[in-house]
Amino acid sequence: MTTRNIADILADGPVVPVIVVEDVAHAVPLARALVAGGVRVLEVTLRTEAGLESIRRMIAEVPEAIVGAGTVLTGTQLDEVARLGAAFAVSPGATPSLLDAAAGSPVPLLPGTATASEVMAVLERGYSYMKLFPAEAVGGVDLLSSLASPLPAARFCPTGGINPEKAKRYLALKNVVCVGGSWLVPRDAVRDGDWSRITSLARGTAVLRQDAARGRL
Repeated sequence: MTTRNIADILADGPVVPVIVVEDVAHAVPLARALVAGGVRVLEVTLRTEAGLESIRRMIAEVPEAIVGAGTVLTGTQLDEVARLGAAFAVSPGATPSLLDAAAGSPVPLLPGTATASEVMAVLERGYSYMKLFPAEAVGGVDLLSSLASPLPAARFCPTGGINPEKAKRYLALKNVVCVGGSWLVPRDAVRDGDWSRITSLARGTAVLRQDAARGRL
């Protein structure tokens, strides 16, 4: 496994797809479809039994992809994805036991936060980059705008309830480096093997950062 800095990983593109794989046979063609559309950083969640094997196959067969694990809840899961060679791990929250495990792991963790207190707690642990989840439900753009001044060291990848139009508003914020989005991998497209549709959706993310930059002016 090549160790990467979480800042470099998140800077690779404006959107990190949140991928739920039900059938491991879909893993490799799905990864290839996203990479063909210019999206290389892939968060494969551990919400299904196919998650770990999907990560293994993507790493082995799609070397252009930067494959990470999502919905990592425990130190045991962090150890499992480290053995697979995952480039990063993402958690919906940040328990003390998970942060303790991450301190000794070769896999960089993107811990989840939802409040100012949680942001402060992970900052105290040495994290500058974190997930805001579930972004829309906890305040979204307004919350992140409010956190920017009192907590300027925090940088976010908001995830949860975000679509392409909402993504532009998030990406226009100076404390947002990228967003997490499931819209790049519609379940019906994955189920039907409509890889060209997924590639097209991935290509559409290229303009989001440009639009966001204009929004900052």
